[in-house]
Amino acid sequence: MFDLAIDTTSHQVIREFYEANKVVSAVCHGPAALVNVKLSNGTYLIKDTPVAGFTNAEEDQIQLSSVMPFMLETELNKNSGGHFVKVEPWAEKVAVSGNGRIITGQNPASATGVGQAILKAISV
Repeated sequence: MFDLAIDTTSHQVIREFYEANKVVSAVCHGPAALVNVKLSNGTYLIKDTPVAGFTNAEEDQIQLSSVMPFMLETELNKNSGGHFVKVEPWAEKVAVSGNGRIITGQNPASATGVGQAILKAISV
């Protein structure tokens, strides 16, 4: 979570994938890699896009909030323009947006749903 959120090489690869109409996906803490990605036009990849990831409540429950450099839910919500989506802690939540090319999941329980959404997106 720490390094990919600020890694410019990762941001470039993610931007290139998305702008080439490929699927970009992450689950649990993985959406940290997407939080700061900007498209070629300068807007955030996740701007005005429903997005899921590990929630502040889940982070609190595992008692790691105090050691996180940022709270993923807070940053995803900010850079998406308030479009962070979630369900109760530890339940499955998958968000599919960006014309079906941005697929994110809330937590480990969401991994199967994210995989199924990726399969659907690449089977079109």
